[in-house]
Amino acid sequence: MRIGLIYDTFDAYPWAEDDPPDADAEYEPEATVEVLEAVVEHMGHTPVRVGTAFDLRARLDEDLALDAAVNIAEGAHSRNREAYAPILLEMGGIPYLGSDALTLSVTLDKAWTKTLVAAADVPTPPHRVFGAAAEVAPDALPPFPLFVKPRYEGTAKGITPRSRVETVEALRAEVDRIVAAYEQDAVVEGFVEGGGEFTVAVVGHDPAEALPVLQRAVEPSTGIGLHALEHRGAPSPDDEWDHELEGTLDPALEERLQALALRAFRTLDCRDFARADFRVDAEGRPWFLEINPLPTFKPDDTFAIAAEVQGREYVDYLADVFGRGLERLGLRSAPADPNG
Repeated sequence: MRIGLIYDTFDAYPWAEDDPPDADAEYEPEATVEVLEAVVEHMGHTPVRVGTAFDLRARLDEDLALDAAVNIAEGAHSRNREAYAPILLEMGGIPYLGSDALTLSVTLDKAWTKTLVAAADVPTPPHRVFGAAAEVAPDALPPFPLFVKPRYEGTAKGITPRSRVETVEALRAEVDRIVAAYEQDAVVEGFVEGGGEFTVAVVGHDPAEALPVLQRAVEPSTGIGLHALEHRGAPSPDDEWDHELEGTLDPALEERLQALALRAFRTLDCRDFARADFRVDAEGRPWFLEINPLPTFKPDDTFAIAAEVQGREYVDYLADVFGRGLERLGLRSAPADPNG
């Protein structure tokens, strides 16, 4: 089969001088695209580089011939941006791996996501949404400390050491910063601390499978996850941050985190792959932060680490993950060995 690769690289979009410094943080290095190509070839198929959703739109007009596609394209400049590629693929009659447009649009909205998973008994910190600092009413806030982030972004965009706030004045300043820089609402939620930060990758569809839980380092003075302070375009991404592994990942906690990740995955109708993020409080209770159905497949990130933990070669492991997706679509994966 000819399998299209839909993705955004760091140089995919022109950015204006007044765009946020981390505007391209969600996009991919060339190494990710090379991994995707290697996986498709390992499965016995032909990879076809398509590029962004805008590239896909142009090439569909040229009768692009694909049997299926792998979509990890984030899009740009809209809260609907993650829906661009799946909508175009559906309009073009091309089946694709990954979640559909509705799931991607809902999960990009951190406030709606929290409301939906909370209704499914997935604990998530209490939150409020503000479109301006003037809307902040002290008597309607969750208890401090609080955490402030953009409503429709991922990959830690908008997060700095000041994102954790202890006072109403600091909260209002952060809300103003987010609204001005990212032209969207700010989500304010209770800051969970004391038991660590964890991420859980989920693969498959029916049934879905939670992978081994990975613990993230946190910066000790703020308690913010180190990955959030070091993301591309962050104010000081190259600083030598102190870090620690807060809390302990024991078997009972891992099982609980995996169960909650699967519940969130199913509640939001994710497909084939996603990554859910959690923090744990001092009493050992996990709290859902967000889910990303367009996770990176960089060769040094979550899925690669999960493959290593399981003793698998990364390309071979991703071939299994993508193969399950093709089976969901009713397409058969070719054997990795052409003589097999």
